[in-house]
Amino acid sequence: MNSLLPRRNRILVTGATGLIGSALVRLLLAKCSEWEVYAGCRSREKFAGRFGTEAERLRFLEMDVTKPIDSNICFDYIIHAASGAAPKAFAENPVGVMKANLIGVTNLLDYGIAHGVKRFLFVSSGEVYGEGCPGKWNEDDSGYINPMASRACYPSSKRAAETLCAAYAEQYGVDVVVARLCHTYGPGFTDDDDRVYAQFVRNVRRGEDIVLKSRGGQYRSWIYVDDCVNAILTILLKGKSGEAYNVADEKSCVTIRELAETVAGIAGRKVIFELPPEAERAEGHNITKAVFDTSKLQALGWTPKYGIKSGLQETLGNIFISE
Repeated sequence: MNSLLPRRNRILVTGATGLIGSALVRLLLAKCSEWEVYAGCRSREKFAGRFGTEAERLRFLEMDVTKPIDSNICFDYIIHAASGAAPKAFAENPVGVMKANLIGVTNLLDYGIAHGVKRFLFVSSGEVYGEGCPGKWNEDDSGYINPMASRACYPSSKRAAETLCAAYAEQYGVDVVVARLCHTYGPGFTDDDDRVYAQFVRNVRRGEDIVLKSRGGQYRSWIYVDDCVNAILTILLKGKSGEAYNVADEKSCVTIRELAETVAGIAGRKVIFELPPEAERAEGHNITKAVFDTSKLQALGWTPKYGIKSGLQETLGNIFISE
């Protein structure tokens, strides 16, 4: 892939201290060493803590994507990966979640137009598909999202931000591509990340068994973060302008229960069920599925390296090594 890259390009990655943003920055440092990589984030302290000695090879850009960008740097590529993606953020800061997507896309695209950006990539989510899509989701599917639901801030703003990208492409001729991510896991999650896999990893890291408060029947596509960011880079370099691409490992589709059992098994722990009465009553309800069709992405030449077990082994191994 490195031989395909032009030299002396500048690339900005927003949300650079997050799980996906930080892994993407490290991938760019490894595969695109001739590029100038700018890490966009709100805190220099957080930036230094996340990247350590690697920070010397990066260019830090202090920024809040919900505000106008105070810079005159001409970026060839912009990847917008700044967005709250954990349930805690949906509950505590839904306005901030929506602004990071909607206002963030607006500010970055306006900046890109003014400074000659070659391509803009928006990191979106499979949650844009909503409910009601049968089978595997392909990029043309669209299900129902209740805009008044408490957590609709995330899927609704991701969906609207994708449309905003398409509108900028149509009206201003901006070259945009969209990466729709499935549930992504890896060792770089933040301390306040309350997604299920992060909770499971914390449990076994503390020497605890994993306690499930439900039957864990939700069936989802998963992807290890290294495979995810390789897919994002593939879309950036090879994707067709104006198109969205699903990012998932089709062989890593498991229930929450299976995910918990895999994490526990790797760490030598157990999964314990403590079901409240409402979980028993909900037993007959339909299982929510979130399964991706990735044939469009695979046609670009991308294939995942990690399965669900090997990816979780990497996740746990990296965390235990760092402690």
